[in-house]
Parts: sequence; C-alpha cells; structure tokens
Amino acid sequence: MQLPTVQGSNLARQSLTFPDEFTGELNLVFVAFQQWQQRDVDTWGPPAESLRQRTPAFEYYEFPTIQKMNFLARTFINEGMRAGIPNDATRRRTITLYIDKRPFKQTLNISTEDQIWVFLFDRQGHVLWHTSGPFTPEKGRALETAVSQQKLPA
Repeated sequence: MQLPTVQGSNLARQSLTFPDEFTGELNLVFVAFQQWQQRDVDTWGPPAESLRQRTPAFEYYEFPTIQKMNFLARTFINEGMRAGIPNDATRRRTITLYIDKRPFKQTLNISTEDQIWVFLFDRQGHVLWHTSGPFTPEKGRALETAVSQQKLPA
C-alpha cells in the first residue's frame, strides 16, 4: 500500500502535498474522519512524541479527512480547529485534507470511518505498518518494533 498524493493545509495555514513533504524517514499519520475521534488521536500523542524525541528520523502528523467542500466551509472548519489548538507544533503537524474520500480509503484499505487509522509511512509514502483505533500498549509495542526494524540513516 502507498499513500496517494494528497494536498491539504496545516493549521499554520501552509499548503502541503504528501508524501512529497514528509519530513521524516519514518512518518506516523493519524487519519480521522469525525470530530469526536480527536480523543482517540490524542491517546497516540504522548507515545508518538516520545518516539520522535528518541528517533531523529521519525515525525508524526494528523490528517483530519473531510469530503471536498467550498472555500468558505473549509475556512470555517480550519479556523475552528486552529482556535482549539494553541500549540504551534501541533498546528504545523495537523493537515486537513478536503478530498474525495472514496479512492483515498480504497488505496489505504480503510474499511470504515467509524475509527481512526494509524499508518507508518516511509518518506515515499509506502505503508510500513498500520493499525486502527485508540492507542493500546500492544499497539505501541508493535509500532516500536516496526520502527526498530527500519534501516535509518545514522
């Protein structure tokens, strides 16, 4: 599996294209479809930050994924999310995707929007590991194993 090319804007109002603009050799991405899923994404925050601090080639992102809509609606949603996230680093790594969700979900084998999906991508967007739902210690160990198995630049 590979991340299809997607464009979005982060909450720092920068337009970005992925996988081209992944900054890590390894990139953990949380894909959420519903506002209430933010609490599940948040369960992954501390372990992802710990891994980022221990692994210089690792970065993580949030991709709130929403059906295409007009500029005014996108602006309203983005500014609402921006107001709720005061942390600049979190704003930079939260990239809202307004896309045709069907082909995106098919490409990544996302079977439902009822939970978050978590993907570990290489810099080119190849899926190295994935899971769904909130963080659990078992999922954390599986992620750590997947990261440790990658040959990273020294």
